[in-house]
Amino acid sequence: MASSKAARIGEESRTEKINTEVVTLTYGTIVSSLCRDLLLPNTTSTTDYPAVNAELDRMGYNIGLRLIEDFLAKSNTGACQNLRETAEVISKTGFKIFLNITPVVSGWSSDGRSFGLVFEENPLADFVELPDDGR
Repeated sequence: MASSKAARIGEESRTEKINTEVVTLTYGTIVSSLCRDLLLPNTTSTTDYPAVNAELDRMGYNIGLRLIEDFLAKSNTGACQNLRETAEVISKTGFKIFLNITPVVSGWSSDGRSFGLVFEENPLADFVELPDDGR
């Protein structure tokens, strides 16, 4: 039933797709800027990669919240019956709208209260160039 709901929502949704290249270019620019701006203390050119990752994590969480709100406001999904159905709808419809990908839902916790989304390809990495010391 969850798969049919995701398919139905995708067909019925009047949500305009976002140009994936714009999103990936913006992400690449943000990563590049953070690598330039977040330096180790007492250095002038050594990037603090743990700080970059922490900032990307914080930003990603906040962006994710806003994208889910936008998706729910525009897609007329209605209430999902359980977390598995929610995961399916987000994977098959939400990510398709914003990144034009469909991640695989996996890694369910034993209590069924958390899951992971696996990207077979990551379009966000297309325009990210890391310095040699960041690889």
